[in-house]
Amino acid sequence: MATGLAVGLPSDPETLRKFRLWFKIYGVVLILLGAAAILLPGIATLATSILVGWVLIAGGVFGLISVFQAGSGSPGFWWNLLTAILCVLAGGMLLWNPIAGVLTLTVILAAYLLATGVTKLIMAFHYKNVIPQAWLWVLFSAVVDIILGFMIVAGLPGTAIWVIGLLVGINLLFTGVALLVSAFYCWSANSGTPSPSAPAKA
Repeated sequence: MATGLAVGLPSDPETLRKFRLWFKIYGVVLILLGAAAILLPGIATLATSILVGWVLIAGGVFGLISVFQAGSGSPGFWWNLLTAILCVLAGGMLLWNPIAGVLTLTVILAAYLLATGVTKLIMAFHYKNVIPQAWLWVLFSAVVDIILGFMIVAGLPGTAIWVIGLLVGINLLFTGVALLVSAFYCWSANSGTPSPSAPAKA
């Protein structure tokens, strides 16, 4: 059975080829959603906060059910119980006041970008000796992450209104484009249209 990658991209080309029409539709929908989120980042940011709230509540509820089904004698019972309760409470707080939740999520996003940027920076200088062809790209990625993180922090609380929605929109847009192009490529490969890089048969 084919496994799926993040955001619905199939890892098995045969699955993409078999259901290419549905993946084309899916790609178009993602592109439209991404474009809408980019044009209306404030609404997309608020929607993301609400979605995260529901996800946390759902995860917490399922966690509570699993904990009590396992019984108090199971390993890590109290820790798992506390984690599930915190998930439910955090999700409830996001739904109760999604605007405040947006600010919290934005701070987490900035911290994540700064942390990954510093990590990539260390990796880049390690790659300089190990993989000299790649270290500049890693360094560039690190600098971009750090700059974005500082820009978000410097613009708070104003950046909280739009930054998450904009990033989600960009992610959806490019994922939709990648999915659509891949589905079209599978169609032309399946229909016998030769690839530009493929050698012509005698």
